[in-house]
Amino acid sequence: MSRIAMPQREAEIRNKDFIEVNTGYTDEQALAEAKRCLKCPKPMCVQGCPVEIEIPAFIGALSDDNPFKAAKILKGKNSLSAVCGRVCPQEKQCEKHCILGKKDEPIAIGNLERYTADWAAENIKEKNISVESKGIKVAVIGSGPAGLTCAGDLAKAGYETVIYESLHNSGGVLRYGIPEFRLPKSILDYEIDALKKAGVSFKFNTLIGRTITIDELFKDNYKAIFIGSGAGLPTFMGIEGENLKNIYSANEFLSRVNLMRAADFPEYDTPVYKGSNVIVVGGGNTAMDSVRTAKRLGADTVTLVYPRSEAEMPDRLEEKIHAKEEGVQFMPLTNPIRFIGDDKHYFVTQVECLKMELGEPDASGRRKPQEIAGSNFTIEADCVILALGLNPNPVLTSLTKGLKTNERGRIIIDDNLMSSIPGVFAGGDIAGGSTVIEAMGMGKQAARKIMDYLNTLK
Repeated sequence: MSRIAMPQREAEIRNKDFIEVNTGYTDEQALAEAKRCLKCPKPMCVQGCPVEIEIPAFIGALSDDNPFKAAKILKGKNSLSAVCGRVCPQEKQCEKHCILGKKDEPIAIGNLERYTADWAAENIKEKNISVESKGIKVAVIGSGPAGLTCAGDLAKAGYETVIYESLHNSGGVLRYGIPEFRLPKSILDYEIDALKKAGVSFKFNTLIGRTITIDELFKDNYKAIFIGSGAGLPTFMGIEGENLKNIYSANEFLSRVNLMRAADFPEYDTPVYKGSNVIVVGGGNTAMDSVRTAKRLGADTVTLVYPRSEAEMPDRLEEKIHAKEEGVQFMPLTNPIRFIGDDKHYFVTQVECLKMELGEPDASGRRKPQEIAGSNFTIEADCVILALGLNPNPVLTSLTKGLKTNERGRIIIDDNLMSSIPGVFAGGDIAGGSTVIEAMGMGKQAARKIMDYLNTLK
């Protein structure tokens, strides 16, 4: 039996709005897909899951037509299963290890996780979880995937857990970075509400390092601190014309649209230049989110420019397919070298590029792009979005005495995820976890290590 494809909305309809693209399995589709599982005696899929979901068990429950049991198994390990089912790169993780995938298409683990989480949201009323308090306070800095996961596991174990968030709302990159058509904010809100019912509390508009320091948190009787503040400092190219108007970092562009609701103007009075001919530079998931968002804002042409080939792009395969279906043009083996402005050198009007070719592999294992001399050409562009990766904001690290970081500003941690300051742990982008699921895995691991550490203080 073939893998059940994820139902989705028509490309020429969905590329004009921010409604979710994938519509989810029906009950019958989920049951049929779950029954494809081979029930391996030694399942390999779990090895590819950073948050340690008992994949064979929850899929087995689905194949027995018992989504209630499947949901309980999922929630036992993953507090953000509805999120993971939508944004996790399963093809590079759990599904990559699926035994069925050796001869056929792997089980659609991500699609089944989404189905189970959505079924639970519709059919199981979450209740406040009553856990005997240990009387120990733990602070979590940042409410992104790492912080939410760490806080959830700590709260369920009886620790008084408070998340400090610099923004006015929770979710971190899940809210300001990932567009509504991939992750509806109602889904995120549901998951966070469940964490609140588990005992996690939030303090917003609090920038640790400025509003409150790490030392002050310890003085407030917090016995351990987890830093999951992510990476919000954009990377730029450092080329001529980069300061022209209507050139955005992807972080700013997506934050304006997702967090500040620029797409809903004039209901929300947040400015963003929508552009007619939009160029996005990059090849990761953030670049895909940017091109697809620009298309939905009404751009006539949206072009993705990337210095390597499509095979080297680190994005999710599904996002690339969706982007192409929605009318995004791909221009691989191309690198911008100059941004050209109008007569007053105010607004960007063109991008000068060079064609590239692939050389020997670099330190990452990908073939290194090399310029082809004399291959210069220009592209018309009235809006450019740079999706070149992010580094940690230095506010917290620079203002915390004794907190060691590496050359990229990421917190240095040991095998227990503890920083150079005793009792201060870190995970996610601030410590090297580059994807949502990797950040969640570090958050889960950190919760265990924090509990081990707190036990030594007794």
